[in-house]
Amino acid sequence: MLIRNKQPFTVGLIFFLSFLGVLLLIFSPVFDGKNGLQFSDESFNKLAKGSSYFIPKVKETVDKYSGKQFSTAIKVDEREQVENTVKLFTTAGAVVEANGQNLKISGDMGRVLQSVLADADAMYKNDGETISKRYAYDEKLSMKNWWNALSKIEKQMKKDKLVAEAKVVGTVMKKAVEPGYNFYKIDTNKVSEHVGMLTGLLVFYVAYTMWWGYAIFYLFEGIGLSMKKAHTKKEA
Repeated sequence: MLIRNKQPFTVGLIFFLSFLGVLLLIFSPVFDGKNGLQFSDESFNKLAKGSSYFIPKVKETVDKYSGKQFSTAIKVDEREQVENTVKLFTTAGAVVEANGQNLKISGDMGRVLQSVLADADAMYKNDGETISKRYAYDEKLSMKNWWNALSKIEKQMKKDKLVAEAKVVGTVMKKAVEPGYNFYKIDTNKVSEHVGMLTGLLVFYVAYTMWWGYAIFYLFEGIGLSMKKAHTKKEA
């Protein structure tokens, strides 16, 4: 018979079957209509959003560039987005000259970036309607166009040796535009208010991983497969 050690095999089988039972529960929609993976993913996204609000801090840096003039040239990737990209900058008070997909942009750097922050803040607070009304097109596309344009401006500024200005533009992209876009329509939870749930999920993850490991360990021991220290050969 395959089973050599009945007791560890029985323990391993119990671990194995209970592990599968919990796995089935995890994939069932028992968490407010969501399965366990969806629930935990949504929970971590909410907590991540609550820890990603950097806009007030970024605004302090941007305000220092209020009144500072800039002039740069970029090329929009798609011809269809030229008009929509122009809308962003002209609404922010910049002057834009379009020649096909090539845009020459000039204006008050602080004012333009403040406009970007206002849009990012609205997106972070799930107020996309304000942005769609401002530019007369989809709010997520507006933020995507901001990101594309700013990334090109940042690269051009680096080429022009405008290191400080490029750094500010990059900061606005990474700490305002990206969180606003990525966390749009996700509710916000603070880690400090959900320590119990966060700890519980992490503890469960570790325990569940070990659960499977012990199931395999005891099953293998039950069929006679076990890890033992190899005997060292003594030289004569």
